[in-house]
Amino acid sequence: MCLIAGGIGEGLRGRFVRMILAGKHRGRDSFGVWTDKGVLKSEDFSRVAEIPDGMIGLIQCRLAMTGSPEYTQPFYNDLALVHNGEIYNHRHLRGYLEEKGASFETDVDSEVILRLIEHLLESGLDVWNAVRKTMTMLEGDYAVAFSDGERIYLFRDPVGIRPLYYSPRGFFASEKKVLWAIGEEAIPVEPGELVVISRRGVERRKVLTLTELRRVTLTPEGAKRALINALTHAVKVRIGKRTGVLFSGGLDSSLIALLAAQHSDVVLYTAGAEGSPDLEWARRASELLGLPLREYVFDLDDVREAVPRIIFAIEEANPMNLAIGVPLYFSTRLAGREGCRLLLSGQGADELFGGYAKYLKDPALMERDLLEMGERNLARDDKISMLNSVEGRVPFLDLAVVSVALGTPAGAKIEDGVRKAILRKTAGELGLPKEIVEREKKAAQYGSHSQKLLEKLAKRENLTLREYTQKVFRDVFKRE
Repeated sequence: MCLIAGGIGEGLRGRFVRMILAGKHRGRDSFGVWTDKGVLKSEDFSRVAEIPDGMIGLIQCRLAMTGSPEYTQPFYNDLALVHNGEIYNHRHLRGYLEEKGASFETDVDSEVILRLIEHLLESGLDVWNAVRKTMTMLEGDYAVAFSDGERIYLFRDPVGIRPLYYSPRGFFASEKKVLWAIGEEAIPVEPGELVVISRRGVERRKVLTLTELRRVTLTPEGAKRALINALTHAVKVRIGKRTGVLFSGGLDSSLIALLAAQHSDVVLYTAGAEGSPDLEWARRASELLGLPLREYVFDLDDVREAVPRIIFAIEEANPMNLAIGVPLYFSTRLAGREGCRLLLSGQGADELFGGYAKYLKDPALMERDLLEMGERNLARDDKISMLNSVEGRVPFLDLAVVSVALGTPAGAKIEDGVRKAILRKTAGELGLPKEIVEREKKAAQYGSHSQKLLEKLAKRENLTLREYTQKVFRDVFKRE
């Protein structure tokens, strides 16, 4: 996981230095810069003043999950590339590309993206279709920038798991604040979209949509079998030797923990106010699953101190995202401090399988929410996790799982008023205890009591929670 950034313009060095300093919390282990005038890679951030100046360039600040310092990006050949995320089928793709004559300098997944794009362009595809084909072949979550020396190309995976922003004046970064640091506007690159930055301006086009993943309509039994296979695989490829799970004791996170524990040493991480439903349920569920639980019990003072950092991470004055962000911040901070840099979460299950009450009235809202969750939910979670040097992974948003969900009839998801019915049946077959399978979970801001504590803080200043959030945002970013 990392910061990726860059842009086109005169005298890049000064702006690139400010961008690195504003975004290095996403990757404190090393940095790399490619420009049309040279390359610099270093573990020493005091060397940022040595960045080669130029007219076009790419940046990476690296959080080392695996590999050694020489794996710092950018990778470059005919093209230069930086990548934030993980490609889980990179070994398979590497073998395919080696058969086609490609040669590799490292075994890191990011280089596979570069060689794949080069191969597809050499085979005669234009850049739009080469990127589309790349998206269909990659299994993972990613935000990518590559350059041919004249233009910069940006794209994200079709779900939008990793954030990426660009400015109309030709710069881009993983987070808004990195663009704000050089006085630039921040516009999201949409999931499945290709954005092309050149000296003439910006061009953008959707090249792959999630709805294209709807292969066939499955029977309820067929959907259950397909879901077991797809989700089991999605969890297996995302784990490490030691794997953390963001845990509330609910159906989604418990199912992920159960599957992960079959192949990894799993530790559960949770946070909530004392007496909160999520904290109590997490304790009970960890006992039922027989897995160790690490918990952070926060109080009013903890939340008051954390609010500015959470606002800094999420980059918006959104009271709901602030409230959801509180338990996520404390859970990821606890994991990071214990050296656990990889956390799985159950994010996406509600949108895929009908977890929210509003879907009882209008099941069509599930697809709309899925298409919009990249910037609304996933960007928030990524930025908070990265603030604590932790990588979040989301097995439910594996494209194979998404495809199964899109092909599952709405009546199998919401059955006789029971939400996530097919997921509950699947979890039961996989061995999740009935007590967890049947639990109805509250939203994180209510289940953890973070909403109550934030409202108390706002009331002390005679403000509504929205006014309080806006005030902190202005104080943190000095923006109106």
